[in-house]
Amino acid sequence: MTTSPTRKPIFSARLASPLRLADAVSDAIAAALFDGRIAPGEALPPEGEIAREFGVSKPIAREALRQLTSAGLISTQQGKVARAKALNGEPLERIYGYAVRSSLERLREANEMRRVIETGIARLAAERRDQAGLDAMKQALADMRASLREPSGFTEADILFHLGLAMATGNSMIRVQMEGLRSVQREVSELFSRRANRTDADWNATIERHQAIYEAIVAGDADLAEQSIRVHFEAADIASFEVADKLAAAKQ
Repeated sequence: MTTSPTRKPIFSARLASPLRLADAVSDAIAAALFDGRIAPGEALPPEGEIAREFGVSKPIAREALRQLTSAGLISTQQGKVARAKALNGEPLERIYGYAVRSSLERLREANEMRRVIETGIARLAAERRDQAGLDAMKQALADMRASLREPSGFTEADILFHLGLAMATGNSMIRVQMEGLRSVQREVSELFSRRANRTDADWNATIERHQAIYEAIVAGDADLAEQSIRVHFEAADIASFEVADKLAAAKQ
């Protein structure tokens, strides 16, 4: 009779307390995902094996996997092993999307959050200038110019620019945060693009503000990068919320 080889423990966990065991198991598995012991797309051990490694019941292991699925860290299908997912901002994007679509007040708050976050991101991007981020920003500027008066294409280019801004920091957690903010950015950009009186000069001014941010970051000028993004937000806020106020009034 042959026996299957014993798998080397992956999670290296020691559960200190019997309380909230599923949380402790999910934390340990998440640590393995974040530090690369389990790569994106790789299968996790079967549920029973996870339970044995941690010394918990199968229902506890199942609950831990459910938590990780809800957090967007793994994908599960009925009858198949769970697989690791690349770290991304999808769960945050869903939460922010629900919020900004719920009321104009939540949209204002979310955009205020964006302004606070992105001014710091712009400074760090100028200091680090990760090439992948700079390339994404440059491509986004070209896409904006190719999408004048085409709101959906322009919005996607705008989103790519700000994602590139985050990527230029070389910080994966900042990238995830910016991915999460895509739903906020999409809502604001679409409001901005729905201005009935928007002229070619308005479209080009938006591009030039993004160009100024890009050039400041390429030059490594953190002060100018922060100033440029503040100018951009001030202009975008005025136009976007002018439209939002009119829409809100029309519903009353």
